[in-house]
Amino acid sequence: MTLPRSAADVLADHVLFEIEAIDRMYLNLYQPRLQHGAGIAAFFVGHRGHRFASSALMGPMTAAFTADIGHFIDARGLDRVRFAPGQRKDLVTAGYLRRAETDDRGLVPAQVLYVGVAQEKQKVFRTVKRRNPVTGATYPWLVPGSGVVNQYYFYCVDEEFGPVCVKFSGYFPYTGRLIINGNEYAKRQAAKAGIGFVPLDNAFAAVDNAALTQPVISPAGTRTAGMPLTSSRVQALLSALCVFRLLPNGFTNRDLRIHLAPLLGLTSEAMTSGQLTYDLRRLRTHGLICRIPHSFRYQVTAAGIRRALQGQTRQRPMSTA
Repeated sequence: MTLPRSAADVLADHVLFEIEAIDRMYLNLYQPRLQHGAGIAAFFVGHRGHRFASSALMGPMTAAFTADIGHFIDARGLDRVRFAPGQRKDLVTAGYLRRAETDDRGLVPAQVLYVGVAQEKQKVFRTVKRRNPVTGATYPWLVPGSGVVNQYYFYCVDEEFGPVCVKFSGYFPYTGRLIINGNEYAKRQAAKAGIGFVPLDNAFAAVDNAALTQPVISPAGTRTAGMPLTSSRVQALLSALCVFRLLPNGFTNRDLRIHLAPLLGLTSEAMTSGQLTYDLRRLRTHGLICRIPHSFRYQVTAAGIRRALQGQTRQRPMSTA
């Protein structure tokens, strides 16, 4: 009988080195007051001095905004690429990176590579007519809806982060997003430090010095929350450690999911891999578990056993004679 195995189980015996880094980061750019109808009305009436707020007032602003984008592109001689539906933007960007000139370090210097344009659905505000129940007069009213509008992708190279993307909506209120790829940042930092590596699409196939690479790509370390005993999740994690301390071959992410879910009143399916990865990081950061070399398995440390048993002792209610 063959039991189902996760990707981590299959790879467990083939891990040569491990480097932790941010995978991908999204930084949203927006004005909070312009994300709802009342705030938009206050902007046009209170700030711009119009008698009524209407989506018609957004048209001139959109024309000026997109004209500024066009001027930015033309002034720098950048390519304007219109993406087809379903086209892989990362493949287009990879082509620009391959063709870009490199400096004496072998790195693509900081620059704007090109600007892409794609039509995408997003939340928009439209104007409808409403009638005053007392006077019978009509007046405009902003309501949320959806529409297909142009999105502008500025693909750039940053000195520290390598390839990044800044995305702007071409429609009011012109929200944006900065997209950072952790793997590209890791490659950039390793290259700047003179550490040789063999890159993959989203990982390293090999590095000259794995021990040196980790502090180079995350010099400040990863900020991890504490583990207060008053937290129900911490109590559940410590209870799981009491079970795992008896396993000679350690435990996996999947084992933690199976034991932790019922302690939290959840099903295994309700727990995401991201939550479990964060829990494992917390346990490792606080020295309660350690990773078995060249595997995706973990063992409870002596400190972890002590902390787990102390936590269980504190949970027991005191009895009176």
